[in-house]
Amino acid sequence: MVLSRTTLRSIALILFALVLLPSAAFAADPVYSNWRGLAIKGTDPVGYFTQNRPVEGSSAHSLEYLGTTWRFATAENKAAFEAAPKKYLPQYGGYCAWAVSQGYTASVDPEAWSIVDGKLYLNYSKSVMKTWLKDRPGYIIKADKNWPGLRDS
Repeated sequence: MVLSRTTLRSIALILFALVLLPSAAFAADPVYSNWRGLAIKGTDPVGYFTQNRPVEGSSAHSLEYLGTTWRFATAENKAAFEAAPKKYLPQYGGYCAWAVSQGYTASVDPEAWSIVDGKLYLNYSKSVMKTWLKDRPGYIIKADKNWPGLRDS
């Protein structure tokens, strides 16, 4: 039996969800950070807005915010974040936006991102981002509904 690419992709997404579903039983940390305690794996959140791409942050320009270390490429970006953090914070605490729309949390790839209506959304991978892009408005509605329960449970 030969399966189509769409069928294989659907199976992969279901398996991905099943592996991560147990994490939904526990409250998510307010902000996703990697094992080193870095938000967005050390990527500068301001760079997505000012340079329209992910920019590696520097330990020389870092700060603690919401219990997580945020890194910035420049002192100017750090100052911009300090002045208006809500403007630059990724949605859903920096967890994968598509995963949150499905009712669970997942880590992110800083290269898998989009800005919608001035808000930063991150995804687990570029492959998951392709799914996310097919119905961003619908997934945002679902994720907005799911996030408080994931964050607060």
